[in-house]
Order: sequence, then structure tokens, then C-alpha cells
Amino acid sequence: MTIGLLLIALLVILVGAESFTNALEHLGERLKISEGVTGSIFAAVGTALPETMVPMVAILSTAATQQVREEVSVGAILGAPLMLSTLTLFLMAAAAIHKRGWSDGFHPERSGMKRDLSWFLLAFGLGTVAIFVPHQVVWVRGLLALSLVLVYFIYLMLTIRASARLVADGHGTKAEEPLFLVRLLGRIGVTENMFTVLMQLGIGLTLIIVGAHGFVQGVGQLALWIGISPLALALLIVPVATELPEKVNSILWIRRRKDTLAFGNVTGAMVFQGSLLPALGILLTPWEPRPEVIAGLTLTIVASAYLLLMLRRGPLRPVHLFFNGFCYLAYLLIVLL
Repeated sequence: MTIGLLLIALLVILVGAESFTNALEHLGERLKISEGVTGSIFAAVGTALPETMVPMVAILSTAATQQVREEVSVGAILGAPLMLSTLTLFLMAAAAIHKRGWSDGFHPERSGMKRDLSWFLLAFGLGTVAIFVPHQVVWVRGLLALSLVLVYFIYLMLTIRASARLVADGHGTKAEEPLFLVRLLGRIGVTENMFTVLMQLGIGLTLIIVGAHGFVQGVGQLALWIGISPLALALLIVPVATELPEKVNSILWIRRRKDTLAFGNVTGAMVFQGSLLPALGILLTPWEPRPEVIAGLTLTIVASAYLLLMLRRGPLRPVHLFFNGFCYLAYLLIVLL
């Protein structure tokens, strides 16, 4: 019953996320937004929504005990940046090697990728500092949470400002597939317009919220069943189950040599996940230094800083991202052994 609930909840989440992402691509095309902005903002936010909704629903709902809900929230908030900066990048490298060979380097839009990683490290560093601030010092924790929101706002402004130049250089967004609503209902006269795009966005968001509620219940039951803390389970299972399937987009884009979209989808999601969600965690959860949390924070920062260093040194090659895979393996060993 528990496994069935989790699988159904995940299916609902993923259907909702796929619908949302598809609508976002069409929105980006209509608004004449660059690939970099679509990857780092639109696609990143859309594919990060399952991870976003799980902690929000866990905090605000009554689906389980308060301790379970808080631990699921913290695990979901910290697990996504960890997975994106480690396992996802490693899988992208493996896909590139299989399709493009060992010697073929990556060619993302470098300024945008450097911007994403730099702002992520700033935001995630502030979130890490907040873990060590006592709960009694409410004003400091509140100030750090506000700073994280401002960091993301400034990042958005800088990314959007760079869009016009990229579109002029031929990097405008093009939707890969027709709008799902038009594909399903086109025979009865439904056509693509701003209304149908926004309607599909709303449907996708609703499905994600419903699925996230069921997922919180399932994680709490599964943690009791296998004898592992909800925090550890959420750190390992939630991001892999809800984020990784959507990051298949990046793997497909890498195979098609659309490196800007592929990396932007990952690094843009990292900025989103590393700023707004930790702000939520600081304000509404016991944001405190537990061993699993410290290990996850440390390895995420190490993997992200390493990627930025490799990018600044010169051409980025698939073999460079093997280190990120080792970081994820190290975290698995720390948590499970």
C-alpha cells in the first residue's frame, strides 16, 4: 500500500511537471525569450516545481506528524541541489560520452553558466551559514532568509537582461513539441494561444500540488517501514524521484548538442533550489546542523565550486564531471553506512 501510494503520487507529480514544462516552453517562444533564459529560468523553475511543492506541502499540510513533515521538508530542500550538482551532471557526462565520444567537449553559453554557478554558491553559502544560527536569534535568521529571496530576484534581473543579446545572436527559444492541450483537444477546435498556454500551466501546477501531498504521506510510512529517518529518506529519494526524471531533458539536449539548454536547465534549477527553498526552510523548519545535513551541504558546495573552477580553466569535458559523480557516491556512503 505504501509503495503504491508513492508510485501514484510520483506519477501525478511527473505528469504535472511535464505539462507545466511543455507550457513554459511555448510561453518562452511566444515571449521571444533566449535559450539561456528559458533553460535557466523557465525550464529550471518548471522542472524544479515537484521539489518545490514537496517541502511546501509537507510544512503546511497535516499529512503526517510534525516531525516527519519537517524532516521531509529539510530533506527535499537540501537534496535537490545535491543531486543536481552531482548525480545529474555525471549522468549528462555519461550520455555525452556514449553519443559524442570522450574528446568532444561541452559548449554551453559560458557567461550564463558562470553566472548561475556564482549566484548559486552565494545563495547556498548563506543558507549554510543560517544552519548554525541559533533559533533564538530570530532577526538574524529572518535577515538571511530575506537575503536569499533578494539574491534570486537580482539573479533573475541579470539573466533576463542578457536575453536580448542572446536572441539577437540566434539563441531564441523554440518549443520542441506541440502544446499538450492542443494535441489532446485539437479535434474539437482548441488552438494554441496565451489562454491555453496559461490553462495548461494551471493544470500542471494543480497536479503537482496533489501529488506532493500524497508523496509526503508515502515517505513517512516508508521511513517507518524500512527503519530509516524521514530526513535521510527525503534527502536520497525525493530529489531522485521527482527531479531526476525531469532532468532527462538535459540528457536529451546534451545528446543533441544543445549544451546551453542542457546546462541551463540544471544550473538554473540549482539557483532556484539554493535560494528560495532554503529561505523557506530557515523560516518554517528546524534548520539545524545534523550530520546528514552537514554532509549534504559540504558535498554540494564542493561539487559546484569544482564545476565553476573547471569552467573557468578552459574547455569543459565529460571526464571532468566524473568528480561530481564521486561526490554523490560519497554522500550515499556517509548516509547509508
